[in-house]
Amino acid sequence: MNQLYLIPANSKKSLLIFGLFNPFDLILVSAGVSITLLLLLILPIENLGIALIALSPGLLSALLVMPVPNYYNVLTVIKIVLSYFTSRQRFVWKGWGHEYGEQEKEQIYKR
Repeated sequence: MNQLYLIPANSKKSLLIFGLFNPFDLILVSAGVSITLLLLLILPIENLGIALIALSPGLLSALLVMPVPNYYNVLTVIKIVLSYFTSRQRFVWKGWGHEYGEQEKEQIYKR
């Protein structure tokens, strides 16, 4: 008897921590926050420019792991866009002349 197994739509989210983050994402945020805390202790926060420099690692890492609809986070979207534009695209022709082209190739190679 054929059994039908339904896979829930959120099965991919169950592999993520808190349903949102990969382990790398949590490592990235914890590193950014720890660098920010270290900079806040080291740098004299007297004006806005130095305060922004001290807060930038934590804010940037939090921005990278921020959830985006249909993707895990912004970092995943950036990786996908970079791989799309930097990899060689391969388009397979399957139009009206697809079979004719294959038969013609076979005849050429048989000669």
